Amino acid sequence: MVSLQQLRTALSSERSYSAEYRCQRDLNLYKTPQQESLVTQAAAGRHLRVTAIPDEEDLRAVWVSLCEDDYPGWLAIADLDALVLASEPYQAPVLARSQIEARLPGAIAFAEAAMAQPHEYLWGGTVGPSYDCSGLMQAAFRSVGVQLPRDAYQQEAFTQAIALEAVQPGDLVFFGPPEKATHVGLCLGDGRYLHSSGKDLGRNGIGIDPLGQTGEPVGDRYWEQLRGFGRVMASYQPRAMC
Repeated sequence: MVSLQQLRTALSSERSYSAEYRCQRDLNLYKTPQQESLVTQAAAGRHLRVTAIPDEEDLRAVWVSLCEDDYPGWLAIADLDALVLASEPYQAPVLARSQIEARLPGAIAFAEAAMAQPHEYLWGGTVGPSYDCSGLMQAAFRSVGVQLPRDAYQQEAFTQAIALEAVQPGDLVFFGPPEKATHVGLCLGDGRYLHSSGKDLGRNGIGIDPLGQTGEPVGDRYWEQLRGFGRVMASYQPRAMC
């Protein structure tokens, strides 16, 4: 268990950037210190670094960065009891495309199993049973030891662009306006992809749609915003040492 005073001491010391913590249970990270909007989740076992502690009398959260994907967010003070000092720093896996390709059936199986469980769409969800679109992709690949960045637009930039004719099972498909990707799915083969879609324009959870227009409202709505396809060629390497 880590105390607030220990975190303050670590941040003020010369070794502040070497203070890395491990989550002992699944944790939520929020957009604001008032914990008003979920932005991501940290599964038990993940590593994080506390990067800022506001100097406030009514302190509600600390600013952290997840080590595996560089993703920031606010962690509630009440959840500090779930952190322990990591015994060793996070080491990002280094994988060749051939190694990733061998693991893709496992990632697909994870996503299909998630679809079979009771769930709903959860903005910021990455640990299940409920996920957002990119959270499901990240969790599926993480289940087989492959790290992806967090958001759909980050995953699009991370992957190698490929044509529709070259799509294979395990490739990602991206949707959204011209500005950036806002939705992502996992290609299954046979002209289908699996994705977690929202409550307003989707099916409030995980489902399978065709790669093309069929007259089905959810699938057609996304297909109209198709941006392209991406192939995972490597496991994500953090930009900065955690």
